[in-house]
Amino acid sequence: MSSQAPAHEDAHEAHHGHSHGHQAGHGTFKSYMTGFVLSVILTAIPFWLVMAGVFDSQALTAVLVMGLGAIQIVVHMVFFLHMNPRSEGGWTMMALIFTIIIVAITLSGSLWVMHHLNANMMPMSPEMMKNMP
Repeated sequence: MSSQAPAHEDAHEAHHGHSHGHQAGHGTFKSYMTGFVLSVILTAIPFWLVMAGVFDSQALTAVLVMGLGAIQIVVHMVFFLHMNPRSEGGWTMMALIFTIIIVAITLSGSLWVMHHLNANMMPMSPEMMKNMP
């Protein structure tokens, strides 16, 4: 019976001892604070751009806000979700790439459909708009 106990303990240690593919590790206080400070900065800059009306062009302001938002997404994934090419054997990065492709297809398709609906709709006069329910 004593010969079975070490085999069972070794199997138990082997099961609980390995990291299940989590090679990224947990973040330190410094990495969480770095992520927090970057997130606050990346939130404050777009807020300032919009509230202060820094640029006359709304399109430029919108592009900058979206760009800073995309950078903030990367900051959250790196500092809070601990995503990198090594975590989970690369599967998290593959899932992220797949998600980005699906979102890009969905957004571009939606914008394309809305543009064509807008271009092909019958124009309404202001008198017709008054009679709408």
